[in-house]
Amino acid sequence: MHTFLKSLLLIATTFSVVESGSALAAEKLETAPTKYIEANGVKFSYRTLGPKSGTPLVLLQHFTGNMDAWDPAVVNALAKTRPVVVFNNRGVGATNGVVADSVAQMTTDAYAFIQALGHKQVDLLGFSMGGFVAQELAAQHPELVHKVILAGTTYQGGGNNLMKVLGEAFSRANAPDPRDYLFFSQTDAGKQAGSEFLARVYARTKDRDPESGKEIADAHGKALIVFTSTPDPEYKTLKAIHQPVLVVTGSNDTMLPTEGSIMMYKQLKNAQLVLYPDSNHGSIFQYHDAFVNSADFFLSH
Repeated sequence: MHTFLKSLLLIATTFSVVESGSALAAEKLETAPTKYIEANGVKFSYRTLGPKSGTPLVLLQHFTGNMDAWDPAVVNALAKTRPVVVFNNRGVGATNGVVADSVAQMTTDAYAFIQALGHKQVDLLGFSMGGFVAQELAAQHPELVHKVILAGTTYQGGGNNLMKVLGEAFSRANAPDPRDYLFFSQTDAGKQAGSEFLARVYARTKDRDPESGKEIADAHGKALIVFTSTPDPEYKTLKAIHQPVLVVTGSNDTMLPTEGSIMMYKQLKNAQLVLYPDSNHGSIFQYHDAFVNSADFFLSH
């Protein structure tokens, strides 16, 4: 074979091996190892994805949710351009301790966890109840929190339909997972998106977080209900947030009403609002590609 062709073949083969090795080495939510770190008397479980440099994006999870409740389509895509950290707060998943039953305690613990990791500044993605914690962290620790994404959430005193919607979700016959009803519209497109979402979140087969039981549900339910039903007529927490905020919600969030997100957008000093059509509480999972594009642009500019 001609020397030049041999050289090209060698380069192509080497490049292929490097690419293959990189793909194998790249962590995904479905395979990333679970790590542990102690802070505030708690041994936190967490996973890290993405590059080692850059401002980390810390994800704050929903009512009873653990690390394996995140959508890999969202987490893995976000981790292509920045470090991403998912973790279980006190008493959830593989994190020990008594489950926090207040947003204040959840916030204290989340702050301790981030400090233990040694990050001087982070971005936050708070989904649903995680959005309550994200608001408190941003208001209380402006030196730590750079930018905030609030998805499918509401403000203090913004109201909730938690018990009603949960009752409806669990009353259905032969329902494999309540999230197909809680997170997605019940149109054909919404049901299809829900089915695809559930396939993705159950893709991890090894080292999965233990499922949340009654103790976690009771504590989280108390925290959520107290936060959303305690009036803050002057919007003190929202007014204390000066960082850029991206507010994201569905056209008809039945658990934490869409109107709450619109009100947050109006009261925050520096906010953008994204509303997705034909969508419920989990709009960021139904429109995962569009959401990641919006989040990437927001976090990078």
